[in-house]
Amino acid sequence: MSTATITSKGQITIPALVRAAMGIGAGDRVEFVQVEQGRFEIVATAGSVAALKGLVRKPAFPVTIEAMNEAIAAKGARAR
Repeated sequence: MSTATITSKGQITIPALVRAAMGIGAGDRVEFVQVEQGRFEIVATAGSVAALKGLVRKPAFPVTIEAMNEAIAAKGARAR
């Protein structure tokens, strides 16, 4: 079991073995998720861009740059 000490500023250092097992490093973010009263899990929120592949479906038909620009201009004109 790995342990950490809380500093006077409320900070902790995640032990190296835990960081390695979670695949996290400097600059990565983690979330503290409450699973029950007084018990939390640490979840790594960092991931590679490759993990996002397939998240957004391809459009049913291609859209031209001109059509995109027209849609942006029309929406901008209505916003004013």
